[in-house]
Amino acid sequence: MAGPIMSNVETPKYNVSYSSGNIEHRNYEPMIIAAVEVTGERKESIGNGFRLIADYIFGNNSIDQNIKMTAPVQQQQSGASWTISFVMPSEYTLSTIPKPNREEIKLTLIASKEFIVIRFSGTNSDELITKYQTKLLSYIAKNKIKIVGEPKYAFYNPPWTLPFMRRNEIMFEVLSGE
Repeated sequence: MAGPIMSNVETPKYNVSYSSGNIEHRNYEPMIIAAVEVTGERKESIGNGFRLIADYIFGNNSIDQNIKMTAPVQQQQSGASWTISFVMPSEYTLSTIPKPNREEIKLTLIASKEFIVIRFSGTNSDELITKYQTKLLSYIAKNKIKIVGEPKYAFYNPPWTLPFMRRNEIMFEVLSGE
């Protein structure tokens, strides 16, 4: 059942400029994200951040309106904290999207960006993330790709999805012009 549920949600729009196995060079279109910064361990942080943003999209906003679910939930470390974000449905602009009632939730327009991404199935365990991040960093070094910032983790499925059916990604922003 999770497969059909997740296949009906909007995901960020991108074009693949090159791929090698489960690694892709992607050019993402502009998007609006709702993000919150939380502290704690990675697993705990994604749960806490998810709940805050879910509260916003399930109606705790300026017009008490539900916002359609999207995928993935994204997570990125920033110093001692984690930024958890959802991509907002593409039908919205910054002027038309309901404003969050919680001040810790920030809406931001993200410009077009290029990312190098590795896709994998299974859980979002620290062990699998380390394994695939190491593989992606090796590819990046071998191909002399210049990246900027910390890795972003993207999780597309709810926790009840069987691990072999899950879509997870690790992505690094590619330095413009590379």
